Amino acid sequence: MSHVFEAYERQYCELSANLSKTITSASILDGEQKKQKISEVKEGLDDAESLIRKMDLEARSLPPSEKATLLAKLREYKNDLNNLKAEVKRIMSANSDPSSRDRLMESGMINTTMASGNQRERLMVSTERLNQSSDRIRESRKTMLETEELGVSILQDLHQQRQSLLHAHSTLHGVDDNISRSKRILTNMTRRMNRNKWIIGSIIAALVVAIILVLYFKLTH
Repeated sequence: MSHVFEAYERQYCELSANLSKTITSASILDGEQKKQKISEVKEGLDDAESLIRKMDLEARSLPPSEKATLLAKLREYKNDLNNLKAEVKRIMSANSDPSSRDRLMESGMINTTMASGNQRERLMVSTERLNQSSDRIRESRKTMLETEELGVSILQDLHQQRQSLLHAHSTLHGVDDNISRSKRILTNMTRRMNRNKWIIGSIIAALVVAIILVLYFKLTH
């Protein structure tokens, strides 16, 4: 996960918890103290909205495998921010209408605070689940990278073996060429030897015939 996103996330969670406390305390105040608290809450909401935008920009700049998980987290944080804004609006509307404020204090404010607390608990649970999913994704990516490295190593070994085989093939091809040349030379030498044998035999035969003729003429005369 992006370290930048995690930093913004921690800031938002801390700010959200502080805003929830401030809203709860503002709901039981009156007059200037309540206005001051509401002003503080509005400033905090602006800061929270700014953090949401930063997290959104950071999440969208990441690869799709990480972006989907972070955007799911971001939706939870946006819902939490909308709930905080709704609580502030209810307090402000109760401040302008005393009778409405009394009804809100009697029937709704406690339930709203409890609902907000439950919402934050669900948010934390969802965040934890998303973190676990992110960890599993990181482990899967790590395994994939290790498998890819192993595949690259195997391909390199196969390439080296292929080069060795090609070199051996070239060497054998050279030996085969040398054998072929030697065979042709031996064949030519054999032919020459046979031809020389016939020539020598013919010469010997001619000499024998000449000797016989010479002896014949000498004996007859």
